[in-house]
Amino acid sequence: MHAVVLAAPGPIETGPVHLAELPDPQAGLGQIVVEVAACGVCRSNLHMIEGDWVGYGVPAFTPIVPGHEVVGRIVAVGSEVDWLRSGDRVGVQPLWSTCGHCRFCLTGHDQLCPAKQITGETVHGGYASLLLATAAHAHPLPDGLDAVEAAPLFCPGITAYNAMSKVAPAPGSKLALFGVGGVGHLVLQLAALAGAEVYAVARSSEHLALAEELGARPVDAGRDPLKALTAAGAMDAAIVFAPSDRALHQAVSAVRPGGTVVLGVHAQLGEVPFDQEKRVVGTVIGSRQQMREVLDLAAAGKIRAHTETYPLDQAAEVLTRLKQGRVRARAVLVPGS
Repeated sequence: MHAVVLAAPGPIETGPVHLAELPDPQAGLGQIVVEVAACGVCRSNLHMIEGDWVGYGVPAFTPIVPGHEVVGRIVAVGSEVDWLRSGDRVGVQPLWSTCGHCRFCLTGHDQLCPAKQITGETVHGGYASLLLATAAHAHPLPDGLDAVEAAPLFCPGITAYNAMSKVAPAPGSKLALFGVGGVGHLVLQLAALAGAEVYAVARSSEHLALAEELGARPVDAGRDPLKALTAAGAMDAAIVFAPSDRALHQAVSAVRPGGTVVLGVHAQLGEVPFDQEKRVVGTVIGSRQQMREVLDLAAAGKIRAHTETYPLDQAAEVLTRLKQGRVRARAVLVPGS
């Protein structure tokens, strides 16, 4: 199979990834092989490739194939898989497998399983023409969903949905979003469905324009966003997907007493005033049931990933564009193009 391989972590400009030929994967017990139609390019891919997460044990090994938001068609089915067939369209998210028996798996919080395997980080991922996947963690794709638009649902979509579930905004409530991009632009759509009044903090003019296009009130991160948010009235909640300590501090300051800040990136929290009873909670992808709900929303036309496509051999260029902030929402690699 064709695949983009990370040989060793390093700055994307130094060429740490390259196109290679690898042996085709074989479906074992409870597994499937997927012919990849589309794979989204996530900022966490860039963090892994550049070595930002080596201290967290990511990548688990090298050489490794990155990519964890994958859509394709099943071409092989392993033993003890009777609910999926060759030819079925499926999607695979970062959660590649879990133990199935820990307290988290048993309560529908399998993304917190301590034995979980992560697509493209602890096992080979979707920057390839073929992907080996765990059948129990593959999601049938509803009819009518385009592969390219569906691929980002398997990371930004589920991540945005889980983050929103921790806020549960009431109609008319005020929500601040820090970071408009792959995840952020789907948060904006989900917040609009909930009837929230959304203020979107971003740096680039392109991301500010995208926020306005999606019905949010754009706030320029370079022009004292806290002042702008305060002038709009205290926020009921804030969601942070901008990898910035400053953004997190601004989010904590912007929410009202008793408000909630949801954090989906690594950042240093700093001081939180206990007497205001503000709540800061982390979020990571989401459960398999939530993934189904995201797909249902997309199939009904209620949310849509905004995408730009590239062939697989341009993965390095796409990652460079992402690092430079030149991806408007989500870049998607299309191996067959």
